[in-house]
Amino acid sequence: MPKFAANLSMMFNEQEFPARFAVAAKAGFDAVEFLFPYDYSPAEVGRWLKENKLKNVLFNLPPGDWAAGERGIAALPGREAEFCAGVDRAIEYALELGTPQLHMMAGLVPAGSDLALHRKIYLENMKYAAGVLAKHNLNLLLEPINTRDMPGYFLNTQAQAHELRIESGQPNVKVQMDFYHAQIMEGDLAETFKKYFKNIGHTQIASVPKRNEPDDGEVNYSYLYRLLDEMGYEGWVGCEYRPKGKTEDGLGWFKALK
Repeated sequence: MPKFAANLSMMFNEQEFPARFAVAAKAGFDAVEFLFPYDYSPAEVGRWLKENKLKNVLFNLPPGDWAAGERGIAALPGREAEFCAGVDRAIEYALELGTPQLHMMAGLVPAGSDLALHRKIYLENMKYAAGVLAKHNLNLLLEPINTRDMPGYFLNTQAQAHELRIESGQPNVKVQMDFYHAQIMEGDLAETFKKYFKNIGHTQIASVPKRNEPDDGEVNYSYLYRLLDEMGYEGWVGCEYRPKGKTEDGLGWFKALK
């Protein structure tokens, strides 16, 4: 059975962020992921992990002005210096938290933009980040995100992400396969996973179309869990979903797999 990591940005929101670590551990999770740790010091987040015997498997590079609607800056011209500074900041946290890989959010591209320019900037930033992360034995992750939830996002399909990964020439660049996003954009989840398996660094789950607990909707997760086992997937499965109600009340699917 795959290893599951609770996403503390979306789950256990009944508690303030610092308290979610203990609640996740009590619920039976051995690992967590979250969008961003930057509102707290590396030492604080590290202490919460240690106190609750949790691993942190993933978080994102700084995304620009999240509150103003920015969703990453890696593909945005003119933001290169800010991006590079964000890489350094993220590494500081990753080293303190023992996080093995970081996700680089691409950003929103306005309609009518020069896509070739955005692609060039994205690829250059990817190479830079991967090179710096490699010095610390860290992986850089790319994640395609569906255009329904995030209109204008630069990276949308597994094929697009893997093409850029290959072009970067950096062995520590991997791709996240969030089955929720992939189902909305592409479908054919099992065959897509098989095709790119060796270079998928992380997976995530949620029901489709509502992005709730992964025990409802159009995706057969029981089948996908078996596939991950059969393929020998050794990474984590991030539970990046929005609970329908109280998080603990919706964990029947998780407890049934323990």
